[in-house]
Amino acid sequence: MTGLSIEPLTPAVGSVVNGVEFAKLDNSDFTKIQNTLFDRCMLVFPKQNMGNTALLDFAGRWGEIMVTPMLTYIEGFQGILRVRNRGKEGTPTEYWHSDSPYLKRPPAISILAAKELPSTGGDTMWCNQYLAYDALSDGMKAFLKGKRVKYSGAKMAKRTGHEGEVPHTFHPAVRTHPETHRKALFIGNKELTPRFEGMTEEESRPLLDFLYQQCPNPDRMYRHQWQSGDVVIWDNRCAMHYAVHDYGEEPRFMHRVTIAGEQPF
Repeated sequence: MTGLSIEPLTPAVGSVVNGVEFAKLDNSDFTKIQNTLFDRCMLVFPKQNMGNTALLDFAGRWGEIMVTPMLTYIEGFQGILRVRNRGKEGTPTEYWHSDSPYLKRPPAISILAAKELPSTGGDTMWCNQYLAYDALSDGMKAFLKGKRVKYSGAKMAKRTGHEGEVPHTFHPAVRTHPETHRKALFIGNKELTPRFEGMTEEESRPLLDFLYQQCPNPDRMYRHQWQSGDVVIWDNRCAMHYAVHDYGEEPRFMHRVTIAGEQPF
């Protein structure tokens, strides 16, 4: 296709992609977009206005579409999650996180399409975890080498009323991206990552809190103000995100698809 343009959103993270019609995207331009995502961690595609079938078709080009435990999908469109306004107290995403990290194979990529937006507010922020790792001292990098953290699905289980065993697993505190081979800090908040493997929560907490606080520094963040028709894609292996709930009871509907990833290493 002609007219493809890719421009950075900030020096540290994100690019905007224009001149794209997803149904007509050839393999060469798709590869350019894919490589940019792996490097820049998230991409914005303005003015797409995609239907559910088109969204699933586009998502399928990125890999295996995931169905995540404890979530309910749109009938007839397995794999599309309808994200709605649950109120300030009920929102599950108003903190820095990657998607479903408590799974053995967490999502590699997430795709979010804007369907209905509040009159103002409802922004989403992303931060670059390559840079969070790069900013650590050599001594801290050496300490973290080979260390794993426990990832717990307790927060999601509580929100969804899940009964039975709460999903959890252990992942490296620093993961290596399978495409770029760059290292990225892979840490969650207190509820998501309660401790290091082989250590107590009391021993782990000060260091995990320190590392978590390093992730979203302003110089490695981008804040997106959603517009109708926007589609945003991010790479959970090198980015965290935060959905800001500042729009009261106004409707805000998004359709989300996630792409299966590999076991972090």
